[in-house]
Amino acid sequence: MQLYIGNKNYSSWSMRPWVLMTQAGIPFDEVKLRFDAFTPDSKFKTAVQRLNPAGRVPVLVDDGLVVWDTLAIAEYLAERFPDKRLWPSDRRARARARSVCAEMHSGFGALRNHFGMNIEAQLPEVGERVLREEPAVRADVDRIVAMWTELLAQHGGPMLFGAFGIADAFYAPVVMRLRTYGVPLPAAISAYVDRVVALPGVAAWIADALAEHDFLPFEEAYRSQA
Repeated sequence: MQLYIGNKNYSSWSMRPWVLMTQAGIPFDEVKLRFDAFTPDSKFKTAVQRLNPAGRVPVLVDDGLVVWDTLAIAEYLAERFPDKRLWPSDRRARARARSVCAEMHSGFGALRNHFGMNIEAQLPEVGERVLREEPAVRADVDRIVAMWTELLAQHGGPMLFGAFGIADAFYAPVVMRLRTYGVPLPAAISAYVDRVVALPGVAAWIADALAEHDFLPFEEAYRSQA
């Protein structure tokens, strides 16, 4: 299989299936399509549209089958590798895991807009200002904290549904954002963040992101190159 992704420092959508497959031990070849711009004539858009008419990453290719969108990729992998138990085995827990992944997939717009993923950066001053000035971001953070608190208590940790699975991979980019912007967290949630960061699949993504040294001004409108 081949997984087409964008820059690891910035591409939160790409991070989800890459971490999922790496952490679960599903073999694949990585193909990185560097972000140069998102205009229709950019090299990135031209390259990705050869595979995905929507013009976005990630894209999974398996023996000629092209699957795009993170939820579709996750569901395909869960069916393709049932032994990996990417969804919880319990039917009710599985439905809940799908619900929280769908919520991540379609929600938290304020957090996404104001806390862009940037793994190499440390921007607590930006985080403090945004949390002070943007109630919608505070509401998104509060919802995530409440969700994680409930799931960790219900399933006993160390991951959201006990063992690592799709839900943890889907929220791994949120973990990156919370760290970058220095968002204050309750002790139990901070401990979960630390456990996610320590996962081999996540640690490998972070290491690759830090090694890129590929500053993209259009991804960092909130600061200048320094």
